[in-house]
Amino acid sequence: MSDEPLYSKLGFTDAEWGLLVGLPQSVLTAASAATPDSARKTRAENEAGRDVISDARTSASPLVAAVAAALVSEVGDPELGEEAAVIEPGDPIAYAEDVLERVAEANALLTAKADQADAETYKHWVIEIAESAVGAASTGGVLGIGGEQVTDSERAFRDELAKALAD
Repeated sequence: MSDEPLYSKLGFTDAEWGLLVGLPQSVLTAASAATPDSARKTRAENEAGRDVISDARTSASPLVAAVAAALVSEVGDPELGEEAAVIEPGDPIAYAEDVLERVAEANALLTAKADQADAETYKHWVIEIAESAVGAASTGGVLGIGGEQVTDSERAFRDELAKALAD
């Protein structure tokens, strides 16, 4: 039996694996922070994104399943009632810009090293995480009635994310 780590078997270095594993949670945080919300709505957005992350452990893509398993082991398993800390960046715009730069790095890395099906599945999954977060709680309105399901700033982040993964 080999002591070679799974990420190495998949063709990635430790630093590259760190990028791929950290990115889904960072995307979730940036998507949630795109529009300031109440603590309850921010929690709902984070729970929705974490569910998408957790569910990916059963992905048909070996890459996505391995990344999801590694990430859930780091931040906690929502299926076991483990709650991850909700990160609220001090400067959401700068945070989103940093995340989008890392997304572009990951996109180039996936193009260069991953199986095409795994790369496409990973990219789709990351967008799905952002979509679940921005769609989890409406913003504005009164007593939960009215408001926007997805705000302009949330839509802009999601669109920039998709663009960075398409280039």
